[in-house]
Parts: sequence; structure tokens; C-alpha cells
Amino acid sequence: MFSYSQNDLYCEEVPLADLARRAGTPAYVYSSRSILASYRAYDEAFDALPHSVCYAVKANSSLAVLGLLAKAGAGFDIVSGGELFRVIRAGGDPSKVVFSGVGKTAAEVEYALANGIHSFNCESAAELALIDAMAARRGVKAGFAIRVNPDVDASTHPYISTGLSRHKFGIAIAEAAAVYDHARSFPNLVAEGVSCHIGSQILDPSPILEAVDKVLELAASLRAQGYPISHLDLGGGLGIAYHAGEQAPPIRGFIESLHQRLRESGLTIMVEPGRSIVGPAGVLLTRVLYRKKNGHKEFIVVDAAMNDLIRPALYHAHHEIIPLRKNPLPPVTADVVGPVCETGDFLARDRQMANAMPGDFLAVCAAGAYGFVQSSNYNSRPRAPEVLVEGGTYRVIRPRETYEDLVRGETT
Repeated sequence: MFSYSQNDLYCEEVPLADLARRAGTPAYVYSSRSILASYRAYDEAFDALPHSVCYAVKANSSLAVLGLLAKAGAGFDIVSGGELFRVIRAGGDPSKVVFSGVGKTAAEVEYALANGIHSFNCESAAELALIDAMAARRGVKAGFAIRVNPDVDASTHPYISTGLSRHKFGIAIAEAAAVYDHARSFPNLVAEGVSCHIGSQILDPSPILEAVDKVLELAASLRAQGYPISHLDLGGGLGIAYHAGEQAPPIRGFIESLHQRLRESGLTIMVEPGRSIVGPAGVLLTRVLYRKKNGHKEFIVVDAAMNDLIRPALYHAHHEIIPLRKNPLPPVTADVVGPVCETGDFLARDRQMANAMPGDFLAVCAAGAYGFVQSSNYNSRPRAPEVLVEGGTYRVIRPRETYEDLVRGETT
């Protein structure tokens, strides 16, 4: 949904240079068409197979994004009470919410039970005991799935790989049957599913399919023993193209590959995509402030910084950076850096890219996931606005923070 017309970059039918001048920079911009197209690719590819597409709220928790997906019929995968609050505020259905995460608090569990969420993805026996106790207080039964760790290497960045035995997530698949058996002693819990999630930004779906085979075998074994297993939660993790020329796994093709394994299972299939729905749908707009040379090094200093987009500093992540208006200048090799007082404040290093001069606008691509949600006020910088494009119009869905916002709630 981002493309050039003549020499100008558009989001849907909106010229981004005009938007940048009106909204200011830095600013996050999202394409509603792209978000909905990716969600529907998941939903429609399942066809008649019973399923639930639960968007991973942690990828982008803007109320407008959540509301867009709620209206389209999405469920939601949450990892905190705050994310549940956002889903409800945006019009999401709590009965289509699954609560994941390794460190749920008693207050969060109580809040989830009070709002009637679908189920919990549990990661320890101690967590099961907590949920049982909280459910007993309310006089309800809580559905759960054990998140099993299938010891499958997702071949992704080590910080976002979650499926190996050395990671903090889940319960070893060899020990899962014993934990399900232990859960039978909790009268307020119902073993409704089996869950797994092996990592994020996976470009080769083979490890996911390997994990599916393992958890499907476990689910069949549990059902044979009388457990009321009705769903299989396969998590998310499908990657997107960050580099020019890189190929992301087609969503429809990936889901269709699951059909062969799952169509005879009799289980409802849940998936929890996040990045693959919102990542390509967003850009971070920024303006060039200065050009600078230190010896042989060329720097393009922009007004967006690591507090706006931390992924390059945190993961050494690559985001393509392109001009909002093409120019005839020869390309340049430079570091794209921001105003924060850290050497780690960079958006790109030694990047061959379009030449840009002070005052020019640039777009940092594929920034719709883990962009604004990981932003901060470091260096007392107000956070950027968020803008949602809908065809030929756009609206500011979160205004730019002010200096007063920086100190709201503080006292001297």
C-alpha cells in the first residue's frame, strides 16, 4: 500500500510528503488497507477449517488498529492486563481473547476472569495453581492450554527465538503430559487446548510446521486419555520482508500448508499473528536535519531517534529507508543517525541509499510492528504521533506528545 506515483511516495491515495508537512516528523503512518488485507489473508485461507485468528496486541496496540481488527472479526492474543484493557476499549470481544505470557500477576488473572476471556496459555504449574485459586473465588471455570516448548530452532534473532529448551518460555514437551495430569487436581480449570510459539520473524516456515507435528501428536495423546482438548494454538512468528528484494512467506500459502496436517484433527486452530499483519503496513516518517562528515564517514542526521524506533539499536534490525520524493542525485553511503546522545542511536549504518539533503523527508519502512509500542521518552523526547490512512484521507489516532505530557503525573 506504499508506492511511488511519479516521484512522490504515497500511502494508499495520500502523498506522504504532504502528510509529513501537516503532521510533522517524526511520525508513524499506517495503512488501514494493508492491515485488513493481511488479516483477511489469514482468515480466508483457513476456509472451512474451524479457526480463530488472534492478533498479537504487543506488535502494535494502538486503539485505532485494534478497533479496525475488532470490526473485521479478529480475536486477540494479549500478554498483560493493560493489553486486555486496550482490546476492550477498542471494542474487541473478550470471549475471543487468549492470555499468553510467562509472568501473569494475580491482579491480571482476576481482571481477565472478570471480563470472561476465552482462555489462558499457561507456562508453569505454579501459574495453573494461581488461575485455579482466582477462578474459585469467582465461582467460574477457566479454560487453559499448556504452552509447550517443542525444542525447535526457529533460526531467527536470539532475542526473539522462544522454542528451545534454554528459553524461559513454555514447558518442555516431554514434561507436558505430567503437567496436564497435575492440572486434574485443580477443580476450577478445564484443559481446552495445547499451545506453542517458537519465535518471531521466521522466514522459513519449516520449523513452525515441525513444531505443529509435535504438538498435534501431544494433543491426540491427551484426547485419547480423556482430556477435553478442543483447540490447538500455534502462536505467530511469520516473518516479513525488511530488506529490499527479500521474500516473506505468503500468508495464504503458509495457512494452506497447515491444512494437510490439521484438517482431520477435529480441533479448532488458533494462530496469533502480529508482525505479519501490521509490520508492512507502517512507516516512520522523518526529516533530515543535517549532513555531516567525520573523516571518511558520512552521516545523515534526522529528527527520528532510537527512542522512536529502537529495533536497529536493540536487534541490529534492518529497515529500508527511502525518500518521500525521488531526486536525481547519485546515491550515498552513510549512517542515518538521530539526535539522542548515544552512539547506539542509529537507524542505519553504512547504508547505500538515496541521497538526502537537510529538509528532505524520508520513510523508514516496515515499521508498523514493534515501532511505536517500544518507543520511549528517553532524553525527554516527546513520542511521535500515529496516523491512520484510509483511502484518500487520514486521521491522527494519537497526537504528538507535548512537553507537558512528559511531566504529567510527576511532582517536584
